[in-house]
This record gives sequence, C-alpha cells and structure tokens, in this order.
Amino acid sequence: MVIEVRPATAFEDVATMVGPRRADAKACWCLSYRLPSKQNAALTGQGRGDLVQRLCHQDPPPGVLAYDGDDVVGWAAVHPRADTAFARSRTIPRVDDADVWSVWCIRVRPGHRGKGISHRLLAGAVDFADSHGAPAIEGYPVDNKGLKVDTTMAYVGTRRLFEAAGFTRAADTTSVVSGFPRILMRRELH
Repeated sequence: MVIEVRPATAFEDVATMVGPRRADAKACWCLSYRLPSKQNAALTGQGRGDLVQRLCHQDPPPGVLAYDGDDVVGWAAVHPRADTAFARSRTIPRVDDADVWSVWCIRVRPGHRGKGISHRLLAGAVDFADSHGAPAIEGYPVDNKGLKVDTTMAYVGTRRLFEAAGFTRAADTTSVVSGFPRILMRRELH
C-alpha cells in the first residue's frame, strides 16, 4: 500500500471524509475549530458543506487528504492558527507570537485504520504547512499514556503520534477530550 498525501482541493473527497450522510445534518464538516463559536453555531445544514467547498478552492485549502490509489482514506485539518478558533482559545495557550499553523483533526476511514495512515497524514500536514512558509506547526493531542481513546474523540491524535512525527511538548492546556488532558505539541520548521 502506497499512501499519497495531497492538498484538500477535491471537495467530493473532503465530503467523503468529514461530511454528513444527509446534506441537511448539522455535522462538524471539520469547521468547529476553524470558525469562531458563534459563526459555527449559526452555520447549519447545506451551508456548512457550501463553505467547505469554497475553502477547497482557496489557497491554502483547508487541509490534506490521504489516498490509497484513487481512494480517499484519510483527512487532516491544517491551517494557520490565526485563522482558527485556537487563536482565541481560553484552554489552549499561545506559546509565542510566531505565525504557527495548527493541525487539529486527523481522520482515517474505517477499514483503513491500523495501517499507519494517521502517521502519513500528520507528516503530510507538516509538509503542507512547511511548503506554505509556516515557521512552526502545532497540534493539541491527548496525553493518554497509552490508554485507549474513544474512536469518536481520537481525531485530536495522541502524544505518541505527534512525538513520532518530531513534535515536542511545548505547553500544558486546560482542555480535556474523552477524559484525557490535551497538551500543546510543536514542531519548528524554519
């Protein structure tokens, strides 16, 4: 299996990874951390997909996708932190004033998990941020100490995943996911 990670410019593939089964559902579309809270709450149904479709045509697009041949098998949301809810977060601190990028969601399709795709997605997110001149990239995974993380909340990643990609712990946070504390992991790029 050769996994290729590409910028998320194909809306249909992004929809496969993060879109709802029904067009009118109030699903995440991976916008919860991308938008300010009030805007996220106000944007419902088809409007969420329409916004993601527009984001796929922007430079940079909203993230990266992993492919096994022609099949989309994974997604990672990655973008400048300044353009995300993390810029105003009360629970996840800023380490400094650098224009860092954030990676906040890593998803692998059922049937493809356990094959190292999340590692390829994170590496692809790092390369994507680097190619856009990011001085550093951050993630906010759980520090689960090897314990099982509920599948629905595993999208934030684990400390071990980020450490394997060359990130180091930069700060503690007051955020908790699935009963585990989140930590700020960072990798310098330039």
